[in-house]
Amino acid sequence: MPLRDIDDLEKLKKINAALVSRVERSMDQQVNAFSLFQTAISLENQVRTRTEELHTTLRRLERSNIELSAAKENAELANLSKTRFLAAASHDVLQPLNAAHLSVSALAEVQTSEEGKKLVRQVERSLETMEDLLRTLLDISKLDAGVVQPEIVDVSLETLFSSLRSDFLPEAQMKGLSLKFRPVNVVVRSDRTLLRRILQNILSNALRYTRSGGVLVGTRHRGDTIRIDVADTGCGIPDDQREAVFEEFHRGTSTLVDAGLAGGLGLGLAIVRRMAAALGHPVTFSSKVARGTIFHIDVPVGMAAAEPAATATDLDRPRGYGLFGTRVLLVENDVDVLSAMTSLLERWQCLVRAATSTDDALDLLGDTAWVPDIIIADQHLDDGDLGTTTIAEVRDYLGRPVPALIVTADGSELVAKAARAAGIELMRKPLKPAQLRALLAHLLA
Repeated sequence: MPLRDIDDLEKLKKINAALVSRVERSMDQQVNAFSLFQTAISLENQVRTRTEELHTTLRRLERSNIELSAAKENAELANLSKTRFLAAASHDVLQPLNAAHLSVSALAEVQTSEEGKKLVRQVERSLETMEDLLRTLLDISKLDAGVVQPEIVDVSLETLFSSLRSDFLPEAQMKGLSLKFRPVNVVVRSDRTLLRRILQNILSNALRYTRSGGVLVGTRHRGDTIRIDVADTGCGIPDDQREAVFEEFHRGTSTLVDAGLAGGLGLGLAIVRRMAAALGHPVTFSSKVARGTIFHIDVPVGMAAAEPAATATDLDRPRGYGLFGTRVLLVENDVDVLSAMTSLLERWQCLVRAATSTDDALDLLGDTAWVPDIIIADQHLDDGDLGTTTIAEVRDYLGRPVPALIVTADGSELVAKAARAAGIELMRKPLKPAQLRALLAHLLA
């Protein structure tokens, strides 16, 4: 074969090989494309299936969330109804307890045997425990229901400290403890009643958990804030109990219980936290086990000048008695309380005329020979009558400002303001008879 023909043949082979290679590559690409197409279809089906499963799951979750939300709302409404009911029911809850206090006190007056006196004291202690529990639960309910609205005013710490010292000194002396209040000529901005309750609860705890030494109350000026410190030499609070002490019904560690120090109901600091939160007063503490605890309450500085401190004579003045022949106009719509109060006052040699409404009270004054020396009235009477209104009408009828006292289970500031505006003393139910007798003697002095 000629050389030229051989060259042409080789060229044709190369061209043919190139064409075959191109065709093979093209086929491989088609196969790969088809494979990718099949893979894409498979993935799309899987995505569709998973998407449907996800939608189904989300719909189930949405239904569950709706059901949970409805259950949560029902629970919140039930809890709110409960707290509102308890907050509003304080008058009805405390009325029978007040009647029991008065009846037991009247019973104590007629006891001659030691056994009878002992039984009366036991009943009185039980009633006081019930009263503390009920008052604290009602306070918690009112705070949780949001019905407590603080009235922020200027409060003299010196006056407040003097009052607290008078309340707690007998308890401290009975336990052999010292109780000291550092003099302070300072006014703070707070709600007078709530701030006093905060300090009362902290002081009560301090004395309860202290076996030796004592309690010191003082203040420190920190810019626009006054820090009130309540320091004790008690058993201290372990680090693992720092949050638990503010929980309801927490009464300390088993060690404290065994030592006989964990008395009370375990509600004092729970109330402190709620009241402090309502006032915006931070409450903190530092403590060392077996060394003691210092509670700190930060209160804004007030603007008014400090009030003069109460003198020892002022504090002791209500202790004088002498109610013989005192004419008392008693206005009370609860039959049991009316009977118990009348019996107690008569045991104190008072001359009592009892009424259940404003009209009844005015009818009793038709006899001009009988003019009351003092008026004692419940605030909430029948037919919407108010004790403050009754007292005002009696005073107007008699033409003179007869000393008067409102006795009520209504702890609202509205009642307190109405009494202050009318120059009427105020006591909360359940009454402590000894305090009632002391206040009556003071008003009549």
